[in-house]
Amino acid sequence: MTSYQLALQQLTDSALPTGAFAHSLGFESYIHRELVRDEITFGKWLGAFVGQQLTYSEGLAVRFLYEGVDVGLLDGVLSAQLLAREVREASLKMGGRLLEIGGEVFPSAELEEYRGLVRAGLASGHQPLAFGVIARSLGVPFEAALSAYLFATVTSLTQNAVRAIPLGQNAGQRVLRDAHDAVAAAIQDVAQLCWDDFGAVSPGLEISQMRHERQRARMFMS
Repeated sequence: MTSYQLALQQLTDSALPTGAFAHSLGFESYIHRELVRDEITFGKWLGAFVGQQLTYSEGLAVRFLYEGVDVGLLDGVLSAQLLAREVREASLKMGGRLLEIGGEVFPSAELEEYRGLVRAGLASGHQPLAFGVIARSLGVPFEAALSAYLFATVTSLTQNAVRAIPLGQNAGQRVLRDAHDAVAAAIQDVAQLCWDDFGAVSPGLEISQMRHERQRARMFMS
């Protein structure tokens, strides 16, 4: 077993207390409008989310970090890209928890540098960057880190959809299996995109995320 595998499993475990259970990242708005209502329609939304937001925003952020782009620069660009306030705050809440946990469990000079920028107000502390910094410091290869991050996000969203739509547990597992192809495609796409593609997310997803802020009844924070 390679030295990083157990650490990566811990880092992406659904029991890691980052607060991911409290966020739908926009799909609750689609439930409210009855566009997401069952296994099939949630699977379609999840595929679009992976192919857009996770590919062009978070996935690219992890890749650029691995390629040596300054973490402070990436942090500022992510803050500007995340137009929906709730989703931006979700990234910071989960990123903050990940930085705190990482500082105790997976300490490194690289991680402490990013935490220092956040403490000094020079960075905000976004989740994909916190994950990327920790994974890179653990020696996780880029593709393994990216696939783990993407699938961990897909898993937490599916678990939340099981509660919110609701879906059966077996249906949730079928959705996760069907998402394998979307995650694999996202990994290939991230490797081929350039800086000008960074943040090119579907307006429909962003509008849905903004609508959630004014939704009367809701289960999730985003």
